[in-house]
Parts: sequence; structure tokens; C-alpha cells
Amino acid sequence: MKVLNRFRAIAGIAAAFGALSAAGAWAADLKVGFITSLSGPVSSLGIPYEKGMKAALAYKADVGGRKIQLVQLDDASDPSTAARNARKMIDEDKVDVIIGTAGSPGALAIAGVARETKTPLISIANANLPGEEGAWMVTLPQPAPLMVSAVVERMKKSGVKTVGYIGFSDAWGDLVYDALQKSAEPAGIKIVSNERYARADSSVTGQVLKIVALRPDAVITGTSGTPGALPYLALAERGYKGQIYGMHALINPDFVRVGGASVEGLLAPTGPVIVAEQLPSENPIRKVSMEFRAAYQKANGAPPTDAFSAYTFDAWLLYLDAAQRALATKAEPGTPQFRLALRDAIVSTKELVGTHSVYNFKPTDRYGSDERSRVVVKLEKGQWKLVP
Repeated sequence: MKVLNRFRAIAGIAAAFGALSAAGAWAADLKVGFITSLSGPVSSLGIPYEKGMKAALAYKADVGGRKIQLVQLDDASDPSTAARNARKMIDEDKVDVIIGTAGSPGALAIAGVARETKTPLISIANANLPGEEGAWMVTLPQPAPLMVSAVVERMKKSGVKTVGYIGFSDAWGDLVYDALQKSAEPAGIKIVSNERYARADSSVTGQVLKIVALRPDAVITGTSGTPGALPYLALAERGYKGQIYGMHALINPDFVRVGGASVEGLLAPTGPVIVAEQLPSENPIRKVSMEFRAAYQKANGAPPTDAFSAYTFDAWLLYLDAAQRALATKAEPGTPQFRLALRDAIVSTKELVGTHSVYNFKPTDRYGSDERSRVVVKLEKGQWKLVP
């Protein structure tokens, strides 16, 4: 009898340990990979992205009682490094999703790894891949056609008939120019130039001289961050007096600082978060934007002054929402089944209110923004003001 009781006790202890082990496995932490550019020519965007992630973690760091582990790497503004970082995070750290990176070329490089490894990518740079190539990614920054059309509408109201274009010699420069071509002609506006330069270039004098010689009514750029100030500085040096326009990728304090007086009066489209306090109280984006600002202040000790940190925050909101639904499928983090469930949850997101947009995704569409995601702002004395 004693032997039998001892056997039952041992069996009971073993069962208890087994239950604890199963509970531990069931409550496995969630792992998120975050890639940004903390060095190199894209760092003026990458550093704000990192500050946005700090705000996101301060806002909420668990899903359904499970802690979120964040794995972060710097890609040094290099697309090949971004791809290597993504592969390391997936193969070695076993992350279930990647959020990144600061530049379009880097995001496209990560997208290739995401597709190969069947790992969801939430791109915080403007990047688009059609069909199956982009089946494992979504993009949070508003698509270029949506934002360019807002600028062209403003140009038309201002009587602009000719516009000069200068942009980066990469995917972002191409996206903006292609969108401008599709919007300008129907509005009766002629594009008179398509000048390009590399993000690491220190001068665009030659390109700007060509544009000024054409005497366009306005100039628009397809650029971003600090390197995006170069065309405006060169235009001011040549005494250009036409209207200047830009894209949402310029909403950055370093751009304003470097551009100085040469970017005064610049008109650009952007997400509502930049002018949240100027939005109507009934706008749902205003509430989330103010929550973001509070989390950013808590995490970074200062208020946000850029558009990029808010994209990271929105990526986090999207992940939190999708992870909750993926966990409901009973798939376990760290498995192919969970990554698939997470991808399916992300691309089926409906009416998720963020700081830049109310997001709705479809499996066949990389972007989730609509007209609620854009406002036009004007730079006045170093501050962005909402244009009615």
C-alpha cells in the first residue's frame, strides 16, 4: 500500500510539472523584430522611428497576458544589411513579425526575406510589391497617389499650370513621379522636368539650374528627411520665387532645421497626427493621436515633432490588434501556423484607428489608407499649420 501511495504521489508531482510545462508553453512570449536606420543617410528618419517604438512599448507591451519581446537592429541605411538583419531575426531570434525599415529600398529588401520565410512584414517606409511578391507585407505610410492627388488639387486651386519635379533616384522618387504623372495631366498641369539625385549626394546644383531655366510655376520633390532639403536650398540660392511643394516624407524636424528659410511656405500632404490638436473633436484620429503624444512624452521626455515616429506607433497598434486575433486561433507563437494566422489577421484588419489613418487592409492591397489619412499643411515660421 505504501509503495502504491508513493507511486501515486510521484505521478501526481509529474502531472503537476507537466501541467506547468504546458502552461509555460501556452504562455510563450510574443517576439517582434524591429529594423530601423540609426546611422547613414536615412538616419534622420530612422531615429524618429526608434523613438516611436519606445512610445509604442510605453503604451502597451503585452497581448492577452503574454509579454512582447522586442528584437531591434540597425541597418545603417543599407538595404542588404536590412535583409541580413531580417533573416537573422527570423532564423535565430524566431520573431513572428518584422516592423521596418526607414527607407523604401530597405523595406523592399526585407519584403523579399519575408516572402521567402513566410513572415509578416509591416513596412513603415513607403514600399509596394504587387501580387504574390508582396503577399506577406503591408505598408503603413500613405500611398504616393493618394497624397500626390491632394497636392495637385491644391496646385490647381492656386492656378499652377507647369511644375518641375526633382526626386531621389530610387523607389521613392519613382513612386512620387509616377503618381504625379497620373494626377497632373487630368488637372491641366504640365510636368516640365524629372530630375534625380542620390540620398547621399551633397549637391543638386546642376539639376536645379535646369529646373529654374524652365521657369515652372511650382516645384515638387519626391524626397524625404534631411537629404530632402537640398533642392529647396538650391532653389532659394537661385532666387526661385514659385510655390514649393513636398511630400509627407518631409515632415521631420531635421528637414525644417536644415531647410531653414528656404522651406518657409512649403505645402505638403501629411497624416492628421501632425496637426491633431487642430482637428475637430469628433475626428477619431484626434483621440488616438493625443494618446500617442502622451506615450511619446513618457518614453522620450519630449513631445513628438515628426510624422515618422507615429508610423511606428501605428504599426504597433496594427500588430496588437492582429496578434490578439491570431492567438484566438490557438496557434502558438514561434510556429509557421502562428505566422500564417498573424499574416491573415493583418491583411483582414478593418477600421483600425491609428494616428495617420483609419486602416482597412485587403489580402491583395498593400496599403490600408483612404482619404481620411491625409491633410495639407503649410510650414509657417518652423511650424506645420493645417490648410483648410
